[in-house]
Amino acid sequence: MAAAAALRRVADVEIDDDGVFKYVLLRVCPRAAGASEPGKEVVRGHGWAEYHADIYDRAAAELEPQGFDCECLGGGRISHQRQEKKIHVYGYSVGFGRANHSVTTQKLKAKYPDYEITWADEGY
Repeated sequence: MAAAAALRRVADVEIDDDGVFKYVLLRVCPRAAGASEPGKEVVRGHGWAEYHADIYDRAAAELEPQGFDCECLGGGRISHQRQEKKIHVYGYSVGFGRANHSVTTQKLKAKYPDYEITWADEGY
């Protein structure tokens, strides 16, 4: 149960407040021996990142000391227009491949319920 409680404390979404930036979809799982918790997907997206791997590396560095393993499921880009309350998810990561944008969109809709959130596989 402790692993499940710890996993719930990991934010599902951490993205920049505005702009166009790279993002990664991660699977985060408890590392504890005998942990039966299946883990969950989380979204991380930031404009400071030159590469998708930069976002993954920082997220892993933050989560692994807390007892979690991280796996990158893919990446893409997010266009976050805070004033218009719109988010568009698209594109892919050269290094990690295309994330499942529908999963990313579900996570974003839970965090931003009053936004118009769309996705497309086209674009880079």
